[in-house]
Amino acid sequence: MSDNEDCKTMSVPAAGRKYFDLGRHGSYRAAKRGDIPAVKVGRLKRVPIRAMERRIDTVDDRKSSDSAAND
Repeated sequence: MSDNEDCKTMSVPAAGRKYFDLGRHGSYRAAKRGDIPAVKVGRLKRVPIRAMERRIDTVDDRKSSDSAAND
């Protein structure tokens, strides 16, 4: 697959960097904790982009509802 726009997954370090501004080791630690949803493909760990974006949306929704409840 030559075009990254069509890719449905990304590496753990790339996801950590893009979504949380983490380094390589921090990204793998976050994946081990479950903060970054990762699946094993052979020897590689990959992050499904849709799962990562759903996780981020869930956190954003919780923040919005918490701030509305505090008003």
